[in-house]
Amino acid sequence: MRTLPVLVFDGDCGFCTTAVRVLERRVRPRCVSVARQRADLAALGVSGDRARHEVLWVTPVGTVYGGSDAVAKLLMSAGGAWSPLGAALLVPVARSAAHVLYRLVAANRSRLPGRSGACAVPEPRNA
Repeated sequence: MRTLPVLVFDGDCGFCTTAVRVLERRVRPRCVSVARQRADLAALGVSGDRARHEVLWVTPVGTVYGGSDAVAKLLMSAGGAWSPLGAALLVPVARSAAHVLYRLVAANRSRLPGRSGACAVPEPRNA
C-alpha cells in the first residue's frame, strides 16, 4: 500500500513539467510526482481520459482530486504557510475562483513559458 499521495501530471507538457519541478523545489509537497504517461493509472483508480484532462492528486486510500482541488491538496501537504493557502482554495467562493483560474491556465498552457507541442489542449471530455 502506498503511504504518500501521488501527483499525476502531463509529462509531455513542458509547462506542466516545469511547474511540477518548481513546486517540488519551492513548495516541497509530501507526495510522489509521476507523469501520466508513466503512471499505472489503473492501479491508481484513474481513467486515462481524466488524467489527460487535469492534474490529479491521488491519496494513499485512493481518493482522487482533480484540477484546482489537486493543487489545494498539494499545498496543504507541504505544511507551513502553504497549508492554510491550500485550505483556503477549498472554501466555496475561493474554490470557484480557483477552478476558473485553473481551467484558464489549462486551456492556455500552449501559450505559456515552458510549453511544448504536446501542450495542445485535448478535446473536451464527455461530461
